[in-house]
Amino acid sequence: MSLRKAILKSFNPGNYTATIQLSGSYKVYLEGVAVARDIPAAEMALGRKLAVVFFDEHNTREAVVVAVYT
Repeated sequence: MSLRKAILKSFNPGNYTATIQLSGSYKVYLEGVAVARDIPAAEMALGRKLAVVFFDEHNTREAVVVAVYT
């Protein structure tokens, strides 16, 4: 399990998933990353900094956005 920083590129409030760009990765976006339901949709503004937990670093379906910050 690891904790990584990322930037929010898009947010889908319908299924509570996000497209993110990991810090240090300028060309690769991860799509369909789950977002913790306790984060209000209003906080998911494009460009926000994110904390992302990876339960399995090789499987993005095992990742979840756990916090937003400025």
